[in-house]
Amino acid sequence: MNINPQTVFITGCSSGIGYATAISLKNRGHRVICSVRKAEDAAILIDKGFECLRLDLADSDSIQQAVQKLTEMTGGKVDALFNNGAFGQPGAVEDLSRDALRNQFETNFFGTHELTNLLIPLMRKQGHGRIIYNSSVLGFVAMKFRGAYNSSKFALEGLADTLRLELRGSGIRIVLIEPGPIESRFRQNAFAMYQHFIDPNLSVHRQTYKAMEARLQKTGPAAPFTLPATAVAEKVIHALESKRPKSRYAVTVPTHLFAWLKRLLPTSWLDRILVSVE
Repeated sequence: MNINPQTVFITGCSSGIGYATAISLKNRGHRVICSVRKAEDAAILIDKGFECLRLDLADSDSIQQAVQKLTEMTGGKVDALFNNGAFGQPGAVEDLSRDALRNQFETNFFGTHELTNLLIPLMRKQGHGRIIYNSSVLGFVAMKFRGAYNSSKFALEGLADTLRLELRGSGIRIVLIEPGPIESRFRQNAFAMYQHFIDPNLSVHRQTYKAMEARLQKTGPAAPFTLPATAVAEKVIHALESKRPKSRYAVTVPTHLFAWLKRLLPTSWLDRILVSVE
């Protein structure tokens, strides 16, 4: 049992990383307040003993209402925020409409930014806090047909790096978690977004899309070195409980590998590797 219980707010807790992290932190004695978009998911979490709020990161009103409720529930004391809520929009860059790209950024970037900015004053007032962002290996290397997701995570990392510099000395620590392939419902959700925004029959990439559709619908791990969501939860625990957390935590073998390759290789050489990744 952790000897210093903290109040932690986590977005995107219906499944996968958010759910696994909520369980892990609760088991360690922390007060975990979850958030989900759907009422039915909130009901499930409440039945399992979690405190839970409805929050849609693509809706500014929803964010503000959730923060108001969170403030009332905690008396304005929020020790940590884990910005986990996100999704992936597949598709070639040339097939992404403005609406598709905006939809990706509303949740992965703008909503996360707004939520964070609303909680920073609470953390400043109490003199401490941890803001943990769930990024990705795709936050520092780009892979084809993932342009919307790549760019949202690249933007998130840039924002987090800047915020870390600006909050230096405030007692608020900024941390990036960088997973690679993790067991979750990520592919199923991505396939729904693909169907909504991409018409493969109108694309020069329609043959490639056939293979991508099969991968997105595949059950079980679709990539080597896939880890369970608890692997991310372990990094979040360290980021939360350590006196001196790292600025970045790599989670999977691909994340460590590509971070090393990006430092070592010329861009043209790295591109040859990345273009072969499905």
